[in-house]
Amino acid sequence: MTEPRTSSPESASQSSVRLGRRSFLATAAASVAATAMARDYAQPTRYPDPDIVALDKRFKKYGLGNTPIQRLYHSPDMLWAEGPAWNGVGRYLLWSDIPNNVQLRWLEEDGHVSVFRNPAGNSNGNTFDFQGRQISFQHGTRKVVRYEYDGSVTTLAAEYNGKSLNAPNDGVVHPNGDIWFTDPGYGALMNYEGLDAKNGSKQPYQKEAIYRIDGKTGKVNQVSDEIFKPNGICFSPDYKKVYVADTGASHYDNAPKNIKVWDVVDEKTLKNGKEYASMNLEMKGEDGKPVVKAGFADGIRADVDGNVWASAGWVGAGYDGVHIFSPEGERIGQILLPEICSNVCFGGSKRNRLFMTGSTSLYACYVETKGAHIT
Repeated sequence: MTEPRTSSPESASQSSVRLGRRSFLATAAASVAATAMARDYAQPTRYPDPDIVALDKRFKKYGLGNTPIQRLYHSPDMLWAEGPAWNGVGRYLLWSDIPNNVQLRWLEEDGHVSVFRNPAGNSNGNTFDFQGRQISFQHGTRKVVRYEYDGSVTTLAAEYNGKSLNAPNDGVVHPNGDIWFTDPGYGALMNYEGLDAKNGSKQPYQKEAIYRIDGKTGKVNQVSDEIFKPNGICFSPDYKKVYVADTGASHYDNAPKNIKVWDVVDEKTLKNGKEYASMNLEMKGEDGKPVVKAGFADGIRADVDGNVWASAGWVGAGYDGVHIFSPEGERIGQILLPEICSNVCFGGSKRNRLFMTGSTSLYACYVETKGAHIT
């Protein structure tokens, strides 16, 4: 790919030849920090967008030199945007505002935004199945639900082993009809995003886990609880691996800040769980010396080449936004945002537009790849 297509600060494409990998990453992360804080999204962007950052030459094929990061919607009344999902038939993006208990919809046709569902069960993640039906993972009701063609709502999962789920968080669908979802419990740890269980436990109703809803029988199966607080989830392009972000460090001192990966066996079970990518990033500290900082990966999605695009936040400028990892788990690029990014999805008519929910805003950016799955 030609040089102008992506941008790294201070001509990093040239200086990276002279700098070692560690010093290059520190320099890149530090120099974009001021840009991310000062940017005015109401003003034109000079191409290439300085907040689309190549940390490795492998990312250059995915960046576009003549496209900007756009803020499609912002409202001070929107409190915590989450769960973006693209509807290809309706040509709209829907997402959740968890604390306000609503879902919003952005129309590709004219950029119009309106309330899509109110109330919405304090929904977090959303997706669509292969029949086009919307599936939501609700904190307030502690359920996974499906919205039917006739307007009715079907509960797909509410308990496991006779106990209530904690607060389903995010999920993905498999072509065989199964639905995989995570249950870290955040919505039952506070009233802000759901209903506080008020039992003082980090595990409101049961151990945090990853589940699979059998598309034929409707049975809820636990596929793994070997993770502190499973959050964002996605499949590899061939559905033979599943990736899950762990945000357990929010409540467990010994929890890693990383993304894990498992092999999917016979489309039903998991084995060989291991770390796929660490959220540690070497940056330039206030004293000018390298310092390693780590935030959380939240929502994640894979592209057709097997890269994982992870929302990231809770560190600050130069870190918050989207981190892109190669199939081997190496960080190759960043899309920097001025807000904490909670989740991502690919959409648009070519599935080559990355939508990003960021705190009180909805962002989007065209990339030279496509989402591996339907949403």
